[in-house]
Amino acid sequence: MNDNVTERDNALFEAGIKLGALYHQFTGSPVNMKNADSLEKAIQESIAVQPFVKDISVSIDRDIIRSKLNSEFGYCELEGRMLDVRITVRYESTLADVSLAYSAELDYPLMKIEKVYSSGN
Repeated sequence: MNDNVTERDNALFEAGIKLGALYHQFTGSPVNMKNADSLEKAIQESIAVQPFVKDISVSIDRDIIRSKLNSEFGYCELEGRMLDVRITVRYESTLADVSLAYSAELDYPLMKIEKVYSSGN
């Protein structure tokens, strides 16, 4: 490994990859009130099997789904603004908590580093 690259660097890199993959893999998926629970679970389970993922939670905003439902077909597409995602990545003894959540101020689904810390190993 390059001496200039730290555990912290790798933990944050892995966390960013997870958020980016999740966003680009699942936005555009058909969603309605009946399948929102199963889509949340599918997103969680898909990302959870990837290396270094310690924990993940996914929530899809049901109010936005209701407001976007197509009246003829009864579904809409999953948008980044609908997602609230929390992921903890562990790389060696470093943990990184990251998130994806809609920022009303920026009018944008923002990915952020919430916390980086040692697991104490």
